[in-house]
Amino acid sequence: MSSRAFARIAVAGLIAATGLSVAAGPASAHPTSHKPATVPVRLVSINDFHGNLEPPTGSSGAIVNEAGVSVPAGGAAYLATHLKSLVNKNSAVVAAGDLIGASPLISAAYHDEPTVELLGKLGLSVSSVGNHEFDEGLTELKRIQNGGCHPTDGCSPAGEWKGADYKYLAANVLKENSGRYALPPVAIKKINGVRVGFIGLVTQTTPSIVTASGIAGLKFAEEVESGNRAAKLLRLAGVKAIVALVHEGDQITPGQSPDACPVTPGAGTRIAQGLSPDVDLVVMGHSHQAYICKTEDPAGQDRVYTQGSSFGRVLTTIDFQVDRRTGDVVRSSVVADNHVVTRDVTPDPEITQFVQTWKDRVSTVANKPIGKITADVTRAAGPSGETALGDLIADAQLEATKTGGNAEIALMNPGGVRADLTYAQSGSEGDGVVTYGEAFTVQPFNNLMQVVTLTGAQLDALLEQQWQSGGIVRVLQPSASLTYTMSPSQPVGSRVSNIKINGTPVTDAQQIRVAANNFLVGGGDGFTVFKQGTNLWSGPLDIDAFVAYLGAHSPAAPPALNRITLAS
Repeated sequence: MSSRAFARIAVAGLIAATGLSVAAGPASAHPTSHKPATVPVRLVSINDFHGNLEPPTGSSGAIVNEAGVSVPAGGAAYLATHLKSLVNKNSAVVAAGDLIGASPLISAAYHDEPTVELLGKLGLSVSSVGNHEFDEGLTELKRIQNGGCHPTDGCSPAGEWKGADYKYLAANVLKENSGRYALPPVAIKKINGVRVGFIGLVTQTTPSIVTASGIAGLKFAEEVESGNRAAKLLRLAGVKAIVALVHEGDQITPGQSPDACPVTPGAGTRIAQGLSPDVDLVVMGHSHQAYICKTEDPAGQDRVYTQGSSFGRVLTTIDFQVDRRTGDVVRSSVVADNHVVTRDVTPDPEITQFVQTWKDRVSTVANKPIGKITADVTRAAGPSGETALGDLIADAQLEATKTGGNAEIALMNPGGVRADLTYAQSGSEGDGVVTYGEAFTVQPFNNLMQVVTLTGAQLDALLEQQWQSGGIVRVLQPSASLTYTMSPSQPVGSRVSNIKINGTPVTDAQQIRVAANNFLVGGGDGFTVFKQGTNLWSGPLDIDAFVAYLGAHSPAAPPALNRITLAS
């Protein structure tokens, strides 16, 4: 037996061992005269759904369409209707991660089983993992994949969980102790009679944006190198049409058509340009943006890379031809299009009923009023990056950690604020009323509140970490007790000054009790100075702190954006 034949058998064994099927036989090597030379294939992709079974609200529930107009978008029943209009016998539905995690209560209350079941109903066949797939750890992700009831909370009202109808892929997630794949790296699907290989990749920054317990025992390797190894596996299995599903992406210039390419080159572009020429196209996620872009692979061939926004607001179609003789994608045939999931269509009746069933199941908890607000409290940022909702959450966290933790200030990561609080009623609760479900949608992570002691010098260094590599700026949202001046035009390391706590200037040697969620305290989002903190104290869950604050300070008004002063 030749070494190449042995390698192909070994690869087939690897794929079979991970529970994936390998379609028998390549595409016909000698097309007959009555068959066309190529075969059409369509992929329909989604990314960053985050359990949004119901239509998302606020700024998360709208998107700019091809005409440059912001329109309401998203919702599982509308998604199903649009999807049915886009799929055909040549199609497969694929995804690029973060389908679950950071979800509204309707899904999160049942560990996202409702969302995974929905995606099965919609025909999803394969997805990369996203960083949020690891929110509850690898063991829980495997339970979601394979079935079984939750070990602590037991079975949901639907009964024993049967597992996902689609496969999660992760070619760059390895077990630290063995270096073996934690999940299948690749999958091979037969679409319209031809074999297409899929590679799953997740951002290598996952350890810095997921709690330590979620990624314990795992290594997240660099994406391009890992993707290229996976492409070799598929080539050894005789597969030449290869698609990378990558949970990483770029930022864009806001307000552009979802079919444009206004990206600021970042990690997504790096991956799209760096992957092996064996990879024909790249489907992306993570940055919650919509774009259709084209670049060149290392061999100088055109390669399309796409992303479809978030929360089910966009579906991406990618059409291409596969050469019957070679089994490879004809690169010049690749055409991608982002379709806005508008709400001007008839919602799918089956999915409407499915969502309503889960809404009814969680309604007792979700519809409970917890407080009131006087106006919209949103994530809209002022010139300094401060937001009213971020400030409100920080105030809640400070109040919840003063007793026991002796907190003096609180800081909230902006990425942990997932939705706006709107004054207009979303159901029958009345204007200004905030329900538990709405509060949970704002803060869905169930992070633990913690307090550590930092010196004044360390607090200054922590605030300087708001400016990060790659031009990323993450402005920590401060409680009312903390004020300072921000000077973005100054060199990094010299952009924060005039730090005060309750109006008193902070000294370098001063000991300060700082409250934050356990994700930040663990160094998440690049705020590694938190790990220098001492005298750790743990308190309530962040959602409980938020609920208690809204109840005690009802009606709550949007805080003024005056805690961070922007230097002129």
